[in-house]
Amino acid sequence: MKAALSALILAGFMMTGATFSLAQSPAPTSKSTVPTAKVDSLFTEWNKPGMPGAAVGVLYKGKLIYAKGFGEADLETGAKIGPETIFHVASVSKQFTAYAITLLAQQGKLSLDDDIHKHIPEVPDFGKTITIRHLIHHTSGLRDQWNLLVMAGWQLDDVITKQHVLNLVTRQKELNFDPGSAYAYCNTGYTLLAEIVARVTKQPFAYWMQLNVFKPLGMKNTQFYDNQEGIVKGRAYSFHRTPGTLGPTMFSKSILSYGNVGATSLFTTVNDLALWIGNFRVTEVGGKETMTQMLERGRLTKGDTLPYASGLSHGKYKGLAYYGHDGSDAGFRSHLSYFPKEDYGFIVLSNQAEFNPPKKSFEMADLYLAPFIKEEKTASTAVAASKEQVKFDSTLFRQYAGSYSLTEAPGFIMKFKKEGDKYMTQGTGQPWFEIFPSSDSTFFLKVVEASVTFHRPKEGKVNRITLKQNGDHPATRVEPQADGEIPREQFTGKYYSPELETIYSIELKNNVLKLIHVHHGEVDLSVVNKDRLQAPWWFVQNIDMVRDAAGKVIGLKMTNGRVANLWFKRLPDDFATETAPPTAGK
Repeated sequence: MKAALSALILAGFMMTGATFSLAQSPAPTSKSTVPTAKVDSLFTEWNKPGMPGAAVGVLYKGKLIYAKGFGEADLETGAKIGPETIFHVASVSKQFTAYAITLLAQQGKLSLDDDIHKHIPEVPDFGKTITIRHLIHHTSGLRDQWNLLVMAGWQLDDVITKQHVLNLVTRQKELNFDPGSAYAYCNTGYTLLAEIVARVTKQPFAYWMQLNVFKPLGMKNTQFYDNQEGIVKGRAYSFHRTPGTLGPTMFSKSILSYGNVGATSLFTTVNDLALWIGNFRVTEVGGKETMTQMLERGRLTKGDTLPYASGLSHGKYKGLAYYGHDGSDAGFRSHLSYFPKEDYGFIVLSNQAEFNPPKKSFEMADLYLAPFIKEEKTASTAVAASKEQVKFDSTLFRQYAGSYSLTEAPGFIMKFKKEGDKYMTQGTGQPWFEIFPSSDSTFFLKVVEASVTFHRPKEGKVNRITLKQNGDHPATRVEPQADGEIPREQFTGKYYSPELETIYSIELKNNVLKLIHVHHGEVDLSVVNKDRLQAPWWFVQNIDMVRDAAGKVIGLKMTNGRVANLWFKRLPDDFATETAPPTAGK
């Protein structure tokens, strides 16, 4: 994501599983009795012809007690979804990759603290040691493969192979942050982990997983799909709603052509994932020490403990501890979670982009875990009481409203505004979230464990805040300048990235600055101040100008959610101005 903190914060804004420590009540001795029809009713919307849908599973004590499919796996053929339908599960794949690394570490074939150069020497030397453990916990500082590819002009429905990703890695010039100093969700790291498995075992990653994990567990319909041209019988295809249409044309295909594995590309079923969750309990492959290592949370160099472990994220739902992961690629959406003390597992796999598996999973949890949730009500209420909303003088918020740049991650901006009777905040690249006053200077978020304190001087406006989220993160006010005060011509030109080998242009059209790329078209830019522009693309958000000693713009740095300060050199004004190639021989 961004240098140091912005990555952590940006990820945190989107996490639903914040970490707490509440006492758990003993588990009931028998499973909750939930009428099947009650669970079915959660998926009525998708239980009809012409709709993509979902395969769903609920486990108790390692056994499936509910497994059904809703909707169609392929809208062209009308094939129905069932518990045996094969889905691409996107980032749910990561826990399997981490498991492979953990097994090899326990066999003494590698160490989690190995420098990754020991196994993949072609990764550039950034002057800082990146370990396998850093890759596992998303603390390596490496830039994310998907963000880089799209910045370079790719579309995510292009064919993207392992070699494409490795080529990107070898061209990286800088890290987002020093390894271990921050958390930034990074798919690149898990692609490299799969490659480490392949090089250590001298077998293709997908083949090794088949022999050493899937086959021993009886996961007969599971594979890492490393060939984008491969044929998989019984698979689902993914879809998304077509804006402004109804009836048979309501959905369009969401194309997925990945030929890379590790971060993604596991093909599996509800039935097989039930066996996988069963392995959490009894560890038929590996042992107790394997799961202990898998569940060990990452730690930053300054001591902060992360919710993220090894391809599994720890969380709490209504006071109950669980671990699991979500996934999202093309129109595929997935969620897997396991509540160890209650011994319940939930699986939701969908082939519709607008489907929300975590929401449906927790709705099922409400049904099956009702006895536990009721018993936990007192403890949960105690947590809520610690963040009670108080009466607040709304006139004070005038001093707080505005934009603040994180000291450790200047590319990450937090904005604050009053909208009607609500107080709102937005982090770079994120939606607006409501915040709630707990004092006259501190506000908390309900979507994630985070709060913001505005530091009020004795007189004058507020210029400093502290974001509390896995530590204290200071930020300072950013004062936008009026557009008319800033000459826009200074920004225009062509900018080249040696890392991505791509060019962006900034042009002034009808007094509006435009960011232009040959594959992505053009978009309007907003001027924040004399050194910063902002774009609405998810893969280009902040653009910071770099000047020479005389103040002339000589380049720029682009930042998005998972790439920080990517350098683009300004090209000479006469670069590529020829309208036709020269005549041969002249």
